[in-house]
This record gives sequence, structure tokens and C-alpha cells, in this order.
Amino acid sequence: MFKEFKAFALKGNLIDIAVGLILALAFAGLVLAFVEDLMMPLVAMVVGEPNFDGIVWTIGDTDILIGAFLTELVNFLLIAGVLFMIVKAVSRMQKPAEAAGPSEIELLTEIRDSLKNRSA
Repeated sequence: MFKEFKAFALKGNLIDIAVGLILALAFAGLVLAFVEDLMMPLVAMVVGEPNFDGIVWTIGDTDILIGAFLTELVNFLLIAGVLFMIVKAVSRMQKPAEAAGPSEIELLTEIRDSLKNRSA
């Protein structure tokens, strides 16, 4: 039973997933700090507060916390924008190199045609 557990726990895929999860959590903290510590103070300069939590609609005896929703919406949009820019930058860096010449198939076709023309 221990051997089966060891084989399961040390599989390459499981280790890769664990490393990816740890990096994603660290990256999430980085993006969250960017939004909360850099972007929301800019919102505070414009709006006067670092969030919209003070906006409350009261209907009868019920308080509707529309400001909390707006704060989360702004956070989401900022995080999505940051991630979009990062993914776009990474995809630009990973552009495949342009082909230096003909493909292997094209070369083999040229050789075949050349050999046909020599024999004819």
C-alpha cells in the first residue's frame, strides 16, 4: 500500500500541478497587491475613498450594499486587465521563430523532382 501511495504522490503530473498551484497562489497575491495597493489608491484620488463600500441603498428596513458589489466589480476589472496585459506580453515573447527555409517535406519533394528530371 505504501508503494502505491509513493507512486501516486511522486508522479510527475502531480508534482507539476502542485508547483503550478503554488506559483498561481503567489501570483494571485502579487496581482491583488497591485490592485489594492497601487490601483485602488488612484481610485481614491478620483472618487475620494479607496472603495465604494459606503454606497448603501436602503429600501424599507433592508440595506442593499451596492457599494460592496461595485468595489468587487472594479477589483475584478482591474485584475482582468492586468492579467490580460501579462498574457499578451508573454504571448508576444513566445512568438514562434519564422521559418528559416523550406520544410522537410518541401525539401524531399524538391529532391524527388530533381531526381525525376535527371533520369528523364
